[in-house]
Amino acid sequence: MKYQIVELLEQFTNANSIEKLHELVLSTRETFEVEHTIYHSIQQSQSAFALASYSAEWANYYESEKMFLADPVVLASFQKFEPYEWKTLDWSSRPARRLMLDATDGGVGNQGVSIPMRGPHGELALYSVNTTASDEEWQNFIAREMHHLLLVGHYIHAAARRLTERSVDEKYSVLSPREIDSLTLLGLGENRARVAEKLKISEHTLRVYIESSRSKLQAANTTHAVAKAMMQGLITL
Repeated sequence: MKYQIVELLEQFTNANSIEKLHELVLSTRETFEVEHTIYHSIQQSQSAFALASYSAEWANYYESEKMFLADPVVLASFQKFEPYEWKTLDWSSRPARRLMLDATDGGVGNQGVSIPMRGPHGELALYSVNTTASDEEWQNFIAREMHHLLLVGHYIHAAARRLTERSVDEKYSVLSPREIDSLTLLGLGENRARVAEKLKISEHTLRVYIESSRSKLQAANTTHAVAKAMMQGLITL
């Protein structure tokens, strides 16, 4: 999986059209072995678009009925900054319950997770995966793949920004050797205690390196810092 993810991230970086990006978003279904993958984006211009694997019939129905106005998954994106599973949301309203029933008929699976992403120019986006699975299977999937989902989501969002807002000026940063080592190990899935142990430093010192890296990269969180460092060629996983 590790090398497959690295290759996929490179393809996102090299995508030269929205059509190519859509193709890559769909390809993540095979990468994560799920039924559906979706990228929703609202740009600075307030124009929204979605790159999704849902059937055209369901997508058109969802849009024509303006279901996004009552969709708990979409509404949660305005309030949450961390990934959220769909089952944890409030589906008690009548429109939300109707959406759930219609979605099931439309081929949407019973499990889903969304990763919200924000940019410096007011962008709001979601990368989501959806599939049919038992609760136990789903929790195993989340535990195994969340790290990869976060990286893929940030790379898709960066590619979408690059392709739709070409005037955005990305600032490239220089990281110290210790900052590079810290982000590399975190990007490989090590926890902070293990990273500190491998680098033979305290967790407090590690935290200083991480916060410094985040500041230089203008990253919202550590995962975002890893993703931006990879995009800029500062680290290789």
